[in-house]
Amino acid sequence: MNYNFDEVIERRKTNSAKWDGVLKLFGDKDVLPMWVADMDIKAPPPVIEALKKRAEHGIYGYPLRPTSYYDAFIDWIRRHHDWKVEKEWLTFSPGVVTGLSVMILALSRPGDGVLVQPPVYYPFFDLIENNGRQVVNNPLILEDGRYYMDFEDLEKRAGDNIKLMILCNPANPVGRVWEEEYLQRLGEFCLKNNIILISDEVHSDIIYSRFKHTPTATISKELAQRTITCMAPSKTFNLAGLQSSVIIIPDQDLRNRYKQLLKNIHIDMDNVFGMAAFESAYKFGEDWLTEFLIYLHKNLEFTIRYFEEKIPGIKVIEPEATYLVWLDCRGLGLNTRELKDFMIKKAKVGLDDGSIFGQGGEGFQRLNIACPRKTLEKGLRRIEAAVNSMVSSKR
Repeated sequence: MNYNFDEVIERRKTNSAKWDGVLKLFGDKDVLPMWVADMDIKAPPPVIEALKKRAEHGIYGYPLRPTSYYDAFIDWIRRHHDWKVEKEWLTFSPGVVTGLSVMILALSRPGDGVLVQPPVYYPFFDLIENNGRQVVNNPLILEDGRYYMDFEDLEKRAGDNIKLMILCNPANPVGRVWEEEYLQRLGEFCLKNNIILISDEVHSDIIYSRFKHTPTATISKELAQRTITCMAPSKTFNLAGLQSSVIIIPDQDLRNRYKQLLKNIHIDMDNVFGMAAFESAYKFGEDWLTEFLIYLHKNLEFTIRYFEEKIPGIKVIEPEATYLVWLDCRGLGLNTRELKDFMIKKAKVGLDDGSIFGQGGEGFQRLNIACPRKTLEKGLRRIEAAVNSMVSSKR
């Protein structure tokens, strides 16, 4: 290994939402935060060097995106996802969530339905409802430890005034990589019902070795013209705080509508540091990512083995992608409030409570394993001790 992913870096007193927000979020400063999709691992050295170089210049005026910025991303997508993206398709956003909000406003009207597949990334619900649209649920089905799309239920949703669908590909929090056959059937449904398909693919580079990510827009030329793809270096290279995302829109009319609203509210410009990190990550971050994925896979194996051997009351839904692990805690026999309190007050670990991810999330917790092994083991030991204490008290 050329990179030391075992290094434990103190993040307290760095204005970290994950670490410095513990007391406010969980009510206890001693809770170990293992929730938000934010790695406790340094970004790739070339990115750090690019940021230092940009900072040393000393002038941080309004920036322009250079050709090399576009080329870095286009080359990355071609090599990693076998997708030939045209420069003119690329638009931008300070973050994927911001971009999603702009899409909802630009491409639908108040009262329109927006389809989601819970349990799913929880900000989707707020984006839809806060912008005056209606959430339409097509819940995923859990069978034998793996999630599947419910196409029978999907067909029943066709009359729900759906104008947009937000797809998580790969799926967060359940860690599912959607095969081409699923994307094909979903695409056919959207085309038949004139639904614009927004594909959130921000986790598309964090894929375990037995699986392959398929960009939704590559399924067919027809579907590409009705698909908007959201990507970013934020999860891949731990750059979320730099707020630089790319929105891929092949259809000119959809692209113009999106870009016009960006311009109207004046959020169509990158920041100088986000641009530097974005380009450097996609140009020079491949070796780092290769080694990180090896380390992450070992963390996952460690996590699965730990629960199987020491905490059998909690089942791991083995992820095919992402560094987020979906934990089935229903075997503990706790209701939603009891489970949340148990993790915070008894185990003293801060996880994402499954109920916030919508229908089907009750009884689950989401665990972030993108951290040094020592931190991961510390969190799992806390859960183990709390479960053992609970079991002993019931005897």
